[in-house]
Amino acid sequence: MPSSSLLPKDDPSVLLTTAGMQQFKPYYTGEKDPIKDFGARRVASIQKSFRTSDIDSVGDESHLTFFEMLGNFSFGDYFKEDAIKWAWELITRELKISPERCYVSVFNGDNEVPEDKESIEIWRSLGLPDNKIKKCGREDNFWGPTGNEGPCGPTSEIYVDNIEIWNLVFNEYYCNSDKTLTPLKQKGVDTGMGLERLAMVVQNKSNIFETDLFSSLIQALPTADTDVHRKRIIVDHARASFFLVCDGVKPSNKEQGYILRRLLRRMTVQAHLGSRGSFSGTDTLSLGAAEDIKNVFNKIKAVYESLYQELDLNAIIGVFDDEFGKFNKVFRFGLREIKRLENIDALTAFKLYESFGLTYEIIKDIGGDKAIKLSRDEFDVEFKKHQEISRAGAEKKFGGHGISQAKNSEDVNKITRLHTATHLLHQALHDVLGSETKVQQMGSDITAKRARFDFSFPRKLAPEEIKKIEDIVNEKIKMDLPVYNKKISKEDALIIGARAFFKDKYPDEVNVYSIGDPDPSKAYSKELCAGPHVGSTGQIGHFKIIKEESSSAGVRRIRATVE
Repeated sequence: MPSSSLLPKDDPSVLLTTAGMQQFKPYYTGEKDPIKDFGARRVASIQKSFRTSDIDSVGDESHLTFFEMLGNFSFGDYFKEDAIKWAWELITRELKISPERCYVSVFNGDNEVPEDKESIEIWRSLGLPDNKIKKCGREDNFWGPTGNEGPCGPTSEIYVDNIEIWNLVFNEYYCNSDKTLTPLKQKGVDTGMGLERLAMVVQNKSNIFETDLFSSLIQALPTADTDVHRKRIIVDHARASFFLVCDGVKPSNKEQGYILRRLLRRMTVQAHLGSRGSFSGTDTLSLGAAEDIKNVFNKIKAVYESLYQELDLNAIIGVFDDEFGKFNKVFRFGLREIKRLENIDALTAFKLYESFGLTYEIIKDIGGDKAIKLSRDEFDVEFKKHQEISRAGAEKKFGGHGISQAKNSEDVNKITRLHTATHLLHQALHDVLGSETKVQQMGSDITAKRARFDFSFPRKLAPEEIKKIEDIVNEKIKMDLPVYNKKISKEDALIIGARAFFKDKYPDEVNVYSIGDPDPSKAYSKELCAGPHVGSTGQIGHFKIIKEESSSAGVRRIRATVE
């Protein structure tokens, strides 16, 4: 049978195809008839597979994200004896791997499922001594289900040179959604053997990246970079990204798209470090790093094109170029923030991701000692917590305009005018006081009486500076500039320079209010905001700064009103 897509069509409980048996689940339960569909109760496949659980381990000798899984399956036909005997025959006779290099494991049994004595006796009959038959618990030798429920059963694993290469699963049970087990009406076999690990032991290599599957990919990277771990990450992530894109995945902040984004961005940072050594002297990602990755894509195409016709080089390069451009525009802001921080906990890491697109892996890669205590589990908790916040809830919480406190239409009008005035004030502060490295919004609060705006700045403002800021705002009001609202993605908004209050949480799609031009990139002021705003600046009235004072260390506060 041909490989199914990496995007499971019939199992919404999993993000990606993790095993060869996923497309065959209904045949184990009797929901579908293999004779009717395949003409046989025995099938074999080479399945494109992807496991996110191994992302953090990529770079060692044996872990990958994308891999090819060789599998043979029985739906009510052969069972343990034939599966084990045929596996041993393939390993020792056809592939000529010495039995001395091998040992096996079997299920030891627990309160729910008995010890797999049958498999033990079969292995003994094939000549394996008891010291080469290891008994293990459910964590090691009981497989399944894929997703929330499905076929499962005890397993027998084959190890070569202490590396697991083949897992023989004997589907005897159906795992229900409440995790209780029900015996299957017909028993089945589901085996999985990773091609990459098999190549490693057959070719007598010390790790999977030395096999002919990866050697040409690694050679496509600059020889000047001697960091082996980094090169392994790049080629693994490049290969995985190529297959994801060609199965229809696009980078996003959700589900499969989020996984793809993590891979693309991490390998870009690793490629930059390989070509430049560090981020000292520049905060942007090098174009040379992008070209190195494209060279790897070309090699991947050459290795796999005869087997997977769906691999489209133009598609992956198009997606990569787009993602590289977006990431490069916001990466420098995130890198500056990391340099400023003393330590990075889970909440801080999530904010770095939300604001600057820095994934967990990148934060760990470049955060150094600052992120040494940051764990994947803690980050995932924060990620899931914030993903559950609805867009409407986020806009209500972070609108920053105080309309809900308005008592009458007059108050609403005043708050709306003040809100647009604070956008002009924010830009005027940058005009007068300098670049974003000095001035950054630290908070704002608007009532019907006044606007309060906090910003980072190291000193008290001079009277002439206050006067100049006030004059700029009133000049823009006098020009009666139109105010535009446009919905775009948060990343696109940051790329065009729209200002954002980075302590806030914004949804994936945001409102950008721009003053002076419908094209935000040409506008005088542009900010991520939930509103409300006047139609044009002439409706604001006269702007007056009431007071400028200290809010906290390194933070100044302006109080202002409109008349």
